Amino acid sequence: MLTQIKGLHHVTSMAASASTNNKFFTNTLGLRRVKKTVNFDAPDVYHLYYGDEVGTPGSVMTYFPFPHIAQGRPGTGEVGTTVFSVPEGSLGYWTDRLTKAGADGLKADETFGEKRLHFAGPDGDGFALVEVRDDNRAQWTGNGVGTDEAIRGFHSASVRLRDEGSTAELLKFMGYEQVDAKDGVTRFGIPGGNGADFIDVETMPNINSARLGAGSVHHIAFAVENRAKQLEVRKALMDTGYQVTPVIDRDYFWAIYFRTPGGVLFEIATNEPGFDRDEDTAYLGEALKLPTQHEHLRKALEEHLEPIG
Repeated sequence: MLTQIKGLHHVTSMAASASTNNKFFTNTLGLRRVKKTVNFDAPDVYHLYYGDEVGTPGSVMTYFPFPHIAQGRPGTGEVGTTVFSVPEGSLGYWTDRLTKAGADGLKADETFGEKRLHFAGPDGDGFALVEVRDDNRAQWTGNGVGTDEAIRGFHSASVRLRDEGSTAELLKFMGYEQVDAKDGVTRFGIPGGNGADFIDVETMPNINSARLGAGSVHHIAFAVENRAKQLEVRKALMDTGYQVTPVIDRDYFWAIYFRTPGGVLFEIATNEPGFDRDEDTAYLGEALKLPTQHEHLRKALEEHLEPIG
């Protein structure tokens, strides 16, 4: 069993409009845009990162906004709901804020003894806020969201599968422990994690496979401290039979990827070097930052990419 993984690092999804996406995550959810860059493989498309003040691993939601992308189709083999942690007693505030913002799909419920508020993002993305007592992670309080209500980072993510067996075994190998199960959902938690500690596995044997598009999660990333720990994880996964990519430099972290038995794309990402490697913390996310190999395209990209401020 691995001990290097410390919870979620980031979740990366697809969107149709960069400006709509940016407005929702900064103005409505009150997160900070910590990086404005481009997709390494498609530099004419933004890669936008939102999180706390410095983009702490476990707080970062990222997006590829592809103009004219088809709508995704929910189903199995994907991340279903991305869940953020908010302070105890704050869901009334968030219900009012999201209602005023015109968010769809608002629904309050209680799962595993936790009060949560479900809502949809601009592209139908599945989100929820869950009240967590004593989540002491730093928060970003921009755009009118106060300290007593601000998002603390991720709480969990759910994966929708037709059969949980192989993925459950994978999560246990990755260091997760089963902590609860109810109504077709099994919860796994990482001991001593970074606060973004839970994966909920939803078993849906009669549901068709998902189709990737706007509103879909592209991949989910798990955090390790550094490159040495990442290489240990990579070797262990490969020794177990998983096909794992070589280490890829993503400028703000190093990444490896592999496909799970249930079809979900997993990434293992390092906490180093962080989003302040090319910008002062005070100005994170303001300038367009380009990977070195795409810097020669700057003028064309600045003319092509949708202005988002």
